[in-house]
Amino acid sequence: MDRSAAIQKAADYLHSGRFLADLDRHVGFRTESVFGKLENLAPYLADDLVPALDQMGFSSEICRAKADGRNLFLIAERHEDAALPTVLMYGHGDVVAGMDDRWSDGLTPWRVTQRGDRLYGRGTADNKGQHAINLGAFAEVLKARNGRIGFNMKLLLEMGEEIGSPELTGICRSLRDRLKADVMISSDGPRMAAERPTLFLGARGIFKFRLTADLRPGDHHSGNWGGLLVNPATLLANAIASLVDGNGRILVQALRPPALSEAVRQALSHIAMVSGPDEPAIDVDWGEPGLTPAERVYGWNALEVLAFAAGDAQRPVNAIPGKAEAVCQLRFVVGTDLDGAADALRRHLAAKGFPQVAVTVEWVEAATRLDLDNRWVRWAVASMERTTGKRVALLPNFGGTVPNECFAVDLGLPTLWVPHSYPGCNQHAPDEHMLVSVAEEGLRIMAGLFWDLGESEKPCF
Repeated sequence: MDRSAAIQKAADYLHSGRFLADLDRHVGFRTESVFGKLENLAPYLADDLVPALDQMGFSSEICRAKADGRNLFLIAERHEDAALPTVLMYGHGDVVAGMDDRWSDGLTPWRVTQRGDRLYGRGTADNKGQHAINLGAFAEVLKARNGRIGFNMKLLLEMGEEIGSPELTGICRSLRDRLKADVMISSDGPRMAAERPTLFLGARGIFKFRLTADLRPGDHHSGNWGGLLVNPATLLANAIASLVDGNGRILVQALRPPALSEAVRQALSHIAMVSGPDEPAIDVDWGEPGLTPAERVYGWNALEVLAFAAGDAQRPVNAIPGKAEAVCQLRFVVGTDLDGAADALRRHLAAKGFPQVAVTVEWVEAATRLDLDNRWVRWAVASMERTTGKRVALLPNFGGTVPNECFAVDLGLPTLWVPHSYPGCNQHAPDEHMLVSVAEEGLRIMAGLFWDLGESEKPCF
């Protein structure tokens, strides 16, 4: 069987109804990690994935990073020959809360329902549908090559990504030798657009911090005390305005990235950010001036206010609140120096006249980015474009965050992310769905990648 026939077999897996049946089975497991009950998560691994992996010749183990850990991990390996390249694939089987009563009529989060091009169900986009595509394509190429695929495969699947991937870094570090590979190829997050095959090479990092203006206990009557007491909400609003202006431009030098490299500019020069029918319109004048929308989300930093609280906006009273606080987040790219960023924020606020505003760092996750000219990148782009006949959207990094640091830094792997979702998928919301058209193209893309990995000519190794 040749390459084109193997790719068609992967597409037939969808058209035959087998993909839909497998996806429905995956979605039927209520793997809501937010509720913290490992007994609800383990059956997805033990009863669903392990039997399917056994049929493909994998040896599997379900484990924790530590005895009292909050996360479960499936580690599976299929070894053919030490002389062959080894691929590590990551995925997660946990989902956010089902939000059962908020789905549209006739839809449920725990069954797959097809309506036109959409496959509805919790996890169809994030992430059960994505690793179902990868494993399904792998199985079809394995059969096409008569049971010998031509490379070694390792799978690391966790059940806690939606709660921050606790212990993922720990298990990668403690099992570094066991997880050793030549490249990581995984799928998560959305494509840049439904019709555009996408490859991203890392992720923006997260610097999440809380600003608090806690000036006095209790609230005080706005008539008797208005004009006599500093209002913490007014103070905090102005403090935030000193960090980011009314057009979204970051004003603190310590939170700004270096100038875009020519390589990044070139990669993003053909990326047009266009909103889909169920997506908000892009505000083209928001953010750093002089940058395109693609450069702002994939090549620059964004400082966002996630929440702002003072008093009770639903039941306001005539009183000056005693406290105001805001949760802010910096999405940042590689090259941003965050060492000492919290102290830099404190100095900035004090210099601007807001020493009363306290800064508390709540979460930091590093930014990662594989070199755009890496030989694995060139290989993957060539394979994907050969399969689809389309120009691949090559993104230096994902605009959001995926747990890439442990693979890129702790395991030292080139990281290739091939997403099978799209921006309007309602990820983390009611009516989450995957597009049939994207699933089919994803199966074709992954079958092509797996076929090319098994060829005797291996320019990357």
